[in-house]
Amino acid sequence: MIEAISDYWKPFHCLLAEDLNVILVNARGVKNLPGRKTAVSDAAWLAQSGVHGLVSPSFVPPQPVRELRDLTWARTPMTRERGQIVQRLEKLLEDTGSKLAAIASDILGVSDGAILQALIAGECDPRTPSDLAKRKLRNEIPELTEVLTERFRAHHAFLTRLHLDHYDQLTDAIEQLDERVADRGGDGPLSSRPRPAQHPPRDQPSRRRSDHHRDRR
Repeated sequence: MIEAISDYWKPFHCLLAEDLNVILVNARGVKNLPGRKTAVSDAAWLAQSGVHGLVSPSFVPPQPVRELRDLTWARTPMTRERGQIVQRLEKLLEDTGSKLAAIASDILGVSDGAILQALIAGECDPRTPSDLAKRKLRNEIPELTEVLTERFRAHHAFLTRLHLDHYDQLTDAIEQLDERVADRGGDGPLSSRPRPAQHPPRDQPSRRRSDHHRDRR
């Protein structure tokens, strides 16, 4: 019998479950039972409680399910962090006086991403945003001419590139997790692939980001 405290029980469960009928009990369910005195007597006390039916075993999913949980739990903080990167990009643009974040619904979309690349490249021609705008964003061309601002300096370009690189790294990792889940027969929200930032790698020629865009979560 093992008390489930944090993740400390896992290695012991893995070692013992192959040969023994290991019972995992929830710490919340046993902490208020009478007779528990010191840490030294905890093991004997817990065993006696189990023998007399005073504790209920917790459900331990089979190994494939536990591995699937590990994959989904690894994915959650990555998607959260990716959203935080978008917020940092928007804040960075606001600090430079650029109105791109206010005009565009998705600063990592096809048009907005191309405009970001123009900013990183040091583009100063006010006609550039209108040339790069696609679809609905073309309705905002008058406002887009104000996107390129002299306050967007090399410092901001450097930080923007770092954020975009980090976003792409997280997206690649999320896609690998999604593929792993799919290979193991998982379904649900993970079956929808996120859309990466898709900016051109440093020192490589630009390409259409829509070439490998997927539905973004």
